[in-house]
Amino acid sequence: MIIEARYNGPPGSGNGGWSAGVFATAVAGAAPADARSAVGAAGAVEVTLRRPPPLAVPLRAVPSADQPGRHEIHDPDGTLVAQVAPVAEFTPTVPAVDLATARAASADYPGFTGHPFPGCYVCGPEHADGLRIFPGRLPDGRTAAPFRVPAEVRPETVWAALDCPGGWAVIAPGRPYVLGRIAVRVAALPRPGDECVVTGAATGGEGRKALVHSSLYAPDGTLLAHARATWIAVVT
Repeated sequence: MIIEARYNGPPGSGNGGWSAGVFATAVAGAAPADARSAVGAAGAVEVTLRRPPPLAVPLRAVPSADQPGRHEIHDPDGTLVAQVAPVAEFTPTVPAVDLATARAASADYPGFTGHPFPGCYVCGPEHADGLRIFPGRLPDGRTAAPFRVPAEVRPETVWAALDCPGGWAVIAPGRPYVLGRIAVRVAALPRPGDECVVTGAATGGEGRKALVHSSLYAPDGTLLAHARATWIAVVT
């Protein structure tokens, strides 16, 4: 596995959602055929990031020595980067909004005027060839944004799309957060060229940890995927 430089989040490291999707997909591909439903698109997978995912560095997945069914992602020096594990199905989703509502919310995206990582592959206004998902706040505190699906769609694309809309439910000026853990269930991949809708919501938290959910909807309102995540406030 290699997180290519274009899939960055904070400077010098991979976008958390994209990187987690790469790790989950790699583990699913390495699993025996009869076990893939537990770690592939048919099931929910949780990835815990133990350090910022390095860019342009070969990474490898190895079975956990003391936790059957789990895998660890190591860099070439053997440093633990992430842990991947199947998890029980989770049902909470963030309700959908129509495309017009998502577009209106996105027009007021706070990241246009104050973004902690403006080059982020998913939500960075300065990343010209990124996903360009710009989540704005709804009156009830949820976030929403349109998402134009790129020509090449991979599971990692969905993981990435579910990442930042949840984070922007808690990010505020002078209060940056980074992804610490994300669990995703993918029901179906979006179709290239579709304009989908992504929603996010804060659900709780304590101290530096914020708990969020996010959901991805097809143009007809069908739920394609959803996530729960833990974001960690950056100490500056």
